[in-house]
Amino acid sequence: MSGMIGALPVGGREAATRVITPVRSEKEPAAVMASVRYEIVIDASPEQIWDALRDVGAVHERLLPGRVTGTRIEGDQRFLTFPDGHVIRELIVAVDDESRRLAYAVVESARPPLEHHHASFEVRPEGDERGRLIWSTDVLPHASAAEVRVRVERGAWEMKQAIEAAQHP
Repeated sequence: MSGMIGALPVGGREAATRVITPVRSEKEPAAVMASVRYEIVIDASPEQIWDALRDVGAVHERLLPGRVTGTRIEGDQRFLTFPDGHVIRELIVAVDDESRRLAYAVVESARPPLEHHHASFEVRPEGDERGRLIWSTDVLPHASAAEVRVRVERGAWEMKQAIEAAQHP
């Protein structure tokens, strides 16, 4: 079962939250998981966008300066520090250079608190000199979808600004 539960136009773009019901065994009831997908065009080449995204240890410098004040890598885990001192622990699931896809999961200290979080970024060409950033996030509980959507939209916009600013210092 799948359906749209909300759409929010943002600067001529649309962000949508979909409800996904995963398949479960007959003994276990299905949980309703929210999926937030947001796309934004960035005035930089797909290669430049991917270079910033795949640099998993430089979120505070290349993607979200000001919002994230520090990034620490320990094996396949990334720790993001925010201005108020809050630290989120993420698992870097995959960095795929060929498909320009980065997958990660927040495993500790998510804001808002979540039972499950998995997300991915993809970069695709958009014409000759621009790229499209696609950010997909699956979360439980479903009730967190609206707040997660706002955070994804804001974060994507801030990444766009940081990447574009790096192209035109």
